[in-house]
Amino acid sequence: MSQTEAVVARFHDLQDGQKRQVTVGDTDILLIRRDDRVYALGAYCTHNKAPLEQGILHGDCIVCPWHNAYFDITTGDLEQPPGLDSLDRYVVRIDGDNVLVTIPESAPGHRVPAMAQYDPDIDSRTFVILGAGAAGTHAAETLRVAGYQGRIVMITRDDKLPYDRTTLSKNYFTGKLKADQILMRSANFYQQHSIELRLNCPVKNVDIDTKTIVLANDETLTYDSLLIATGTQPHHLAVPGGAFPNIFTMRSFADSDRILAAAAHAKQAVVIGSSFIGMEVAAGLTQKGIKVTVVSPDALPFEQTLGTQIGELFYRVHEENGVTFKMGRKVTQIEGESTAQTVILDNGDRLATDMIVVGIGVRPVTDFIIGLELNPQDRSIPVNEYLCAAENVYAAGDIARFPDWRTSESMRVEHWRIAAQHGRVAAFNMAGKPTKFRGVPVFWSSQYQFPIRYVGHATEWDEVIIDGSLDDREFIAFYVKADRVLAAASSQRDTETAAIAELFRIDKMPAPNDLRQGEFNNLYPDLLGDRAMSK
Repeated sequence: MSQTEAVVARFHDLQDGQKRQVTVGDTDILLIRRDDRVYALGAYCTHNKAPLEQGILHGDCIVCPWHNAYFDITTGDLEQPPGLDSLDRYVVRIDGDNVLVTIPESAPGHRVPAMAQYDPDIDSRTFVILGAGAAGTHAAETLRVAGYQGRIVMITRDDKLPYDRTTLSKNYFTGKLKADQILMRSANFYQQHSIELRLNCPVKNVDIDTKTIVLANDETLTYDSLLIATGTQPHHLAVPGGAFPNIFTMRSFADSDRILAAAAHAKQAVVIGSSFIGMEVAAGLTQKGIKVTVVSPDALPFEQTLGTQIGELFYRVHEENGVTFKMGRKVTQIEGESTAQTVILDNGDRLATDMIVVGIGVRPVTDFIIGLELNPQDRSIPVNEYLCAAENVYAAGDIARFPDWRTSESMRVEHWRIAAQHGRVAAFNMAGKPTKFRGVPVFWSSQYQFPIRYVGHATEWDEVIIDGSLDDREFIAFYVKADRVLAAASSQRDTETAAIAELFRIDKMPAPNDLRQGEFNNLYPDLLGDRAMSK
């Protein structure tokens, strides 16, 4: 393979801790100076191609500005999801004051992490993963990264290869991404790394005491270690007329395709529920020229998650784009002949519609488990700090109720990135490398041209401190409880939000009194250290 060596910078033009994106031929490179060394890496996050130059450098890690994947700058290795691949690392040579980088021809900028090869003669154990979402997929790969050479069986009721579920109501729904672009890996990848992927394979039951799994086709499997990562399923509308064929929920690839097929012939739609799924679908349908009405018992979208001020902002954003709201209202009945045609509200209003999308919450898929004591409120699986639910049994993702290392409170979080983090940590523990879960919840949404990022976890708060301007839609909102910042929501402040993720991780979030001065962007470099730089 041919290579190109090129001068990309002057050493003394690079400050210690600085990041700079340069281009050699067709390859974009991220340069990072650390002490007397310069590192050259792939320039974009391996998750959604965010420019890492806009991220946060802290110690030997760089944090992606969009969804907060972590990469080791000395090796390019992935340290935290949601990315799966590591970054390419290129050879750097310093000649006098010149910084030269050698780039292989057609360098992709990313690489699959080094993985152990399956060898039953070395390890005869069988590890089973139930679920192929973020948690299951990251766990399967991390087992190989951690050196496990035994059998891996990943079982899913879905009929598609593992895919990025977050895109279903976002870029896939709006047509920005095609079906094959949201697959997390190819079929060949799973074959190459000896990960047995059982598609379209529901589980009838799991007996923890006997370590036995019975599939829907009555096939029986036994395991040495088990990860339960079956996720959640949507609540359905329990009202008269709630089963018409043009009433949809949004959870799977198939759900999204059914909604898109119906939308192709619809002029008006009703979205029931003002959850993130509901509002993302409302935005997607509106952008397809469909007149959308949102019905919700809440006063504002996301009020319980993001508070009144940001709830009002989302309300305005959707109204500006043509959405009609019926807030503080409940659906009592749906009428129609062969399809739903009219939605009846508790105040007597009648809404004509061609289709309905229901987004009223989800519940953990755990009813098949025998021998585990589930949480009585939501049927989730309690786990310890190692994500262990019982001997050689782990749970990850939406179904896991785990201790928050910051507050010691039990929590369950339905976020894609934390599911990926869970899967990674559970895999290390299954592989005999004890690892405590110390992840920071992160989620994101984008509706029309209005993005939102959320870091941390707060179910209630005493105060919301705003840094920036809600009117300009460029802000960070800090959620404070008992004089401690528990979470932050932001828009158009990606670099600072990456810094918040890192400050939460190292438990150095500034005090509320400091944040009230409205200068967070001046505070975080000092808190992260002298060489922490965003640009």
